[in-house]
Amino acid sequence: MKNIKFTKSISFVVMCLAGLSMCFSCVIQDNFDYKESGTTGDLGVSALEFIQTNDSFSMLKNAIELTGLEGVYGGESIRTFIAPTNAAFTTYLQSNAYSSLSEVPVPILRNVLRYHIVKAKVLFTDPELFESNFPISYETESGQSIFLSHNTNFIGLINQNTSRQWEISTSNLEPTNGVIHVVNSIVFFSAPSVNFDALDPSVRTDTIFPLFDSFVNGGAQSNANFGTNPLLRVKNVTGAGDFDRRAYLMFDLNELETEGVITDLRFQIGVVFTHARNNDLDLYHVKDTTWTEMGLNWNNATLPDDGPIATLKTTKITAFNYDITDFFSTQNSLGRVTFMLDGEFTKDETNDLASKEHPTIAPPMLIATIATGDSALEFVTNAGFTVESGGSFVWNKEMLEITGASVNDIIYTVVEGPERGFLVRGASILKVGDRFTQNDINVMNLLYINDGNGSTDKIVLSARDRAGARLDAFDVLITIQ
Repeated sequence: MKNIKFTKSISFVVMCLAGLSMCFSCVIQDNFDYKESGTTGDLGVSALEFIQTNDSFSMLKNAIELTGLEGVYGGESIRTFIAPTNAAFTTYLQSNAYSSLSEVPVPILRNVLRYHIVKAKVLFTDPELFESNFPISYETESGQSIFLSHNTNFIGLINQNTSRQWEISTSNLEPTNGVIHVVNSIVFFSAPSVNFDALDPSVRTDTIFPLFDSFVNGGAQSNANFGTNPLLRVKNVTGAGDFDRRAYLMFDLNELETEGVITDLRFQIGVVFTHARNNDLDLYHVKDTTWTEMGLNWNNATLPDDGPIATLKTTKITAFNYDITDFFSTQNSLGRVTFMLDGEFTKDETNDLASKEHPTIAPPMLIATIATGDSALEFVTNAGFTVESGGSFVWNKEMLEITGASVNDIIYTVVEGPERGFLVRGASILKVGDRFTQNDINVMNLLYINDGNGSTDKIVLSARDRAGARLDAFDVLITIQ
């Protein structure tokens, strides 16, 4: 396939009171298989027909069919079509753990394509796009904005100056119903990124270390004690066999500073070795605080009454971190507390972690974020919204706004996700525990996509700022028509 690439051709034809006269052209490269149709890039067929007859867009063709958008790509309404290649879709599927386009939920896939359709004809020869590195916002069929621009080499760019930007590999192909720009990635809008863990200047941290830590081993070593071992070994093979191991740690929460408000509490433990198979490594609360480091073994160790208070996926990193803020907030009083680490059931994954006796790696620790608690958050509005069945709604501050801190310092956490759809930021489906800011709402970086079912839905959120102010969980109500 021949690759049509946008380049600059400037001809100083007339110098007069009207100024300079400029013109642009397309250059045909050797690695695209469609034929040159003149320097203007005129295709003589609709966008749909062009996509259907080019093997490089076979996955885009499939996506259009799966989502029922043939009428948009083949219709008479003038649009700008950002056309992802097969390579773009392959990367998208791999990044989101799908084996084929048919596995992608149709509402999600439809919204992906709708973001790639601009409600205007945008050629890079347009006078308003003449200035380099000057992104211009255009509305897409999804309702979100897309920014188009070019660099000083006149290579087209998408979403320049946001968290992610992409180069256009081929520009200014002109079907009968608009214009096509080819990309080698699935593109999305993403507001400038925010460090959710950055601290307000008035915020400080406090760290405490375990009173005791040890691991227990099942099977033939069920009576053995490992209190002096520099490792906390965790493995789940059969649940009670010779190679099954669990780690126990005891902390005294009274050692934490009491002046101020603890806004976050994190458990951190150093990694000596892990298979890093992306399996669960679960942290439990155990009600027994009478055990001792030199007396604990498999047979006398108390098991948790409830499910894990925090979970992570094992990866190749130097320390595992668990957010236990929600657990801490449920404690009626401080004092000693026991945690247990166990691997995902029967996954047979070795995780050797550093105990407080390890000679070179920092001991396990609880890290508290402590704020003054002097700030306050207030609702301006929480009006909810209405969405068409199977459609999408772009969030904005008219439907949800909280004040009391700067927009990047007001942080929402998903407490419960929607039951009849998806909450999406950029290319990510947000899950319980994920976070976003008021700025994400204000710049329309979030959207809800309905799955075609139900008449109502809701999303449960909580909110906080970096100085300790909090709003308890609240509902965002959704009407589906």
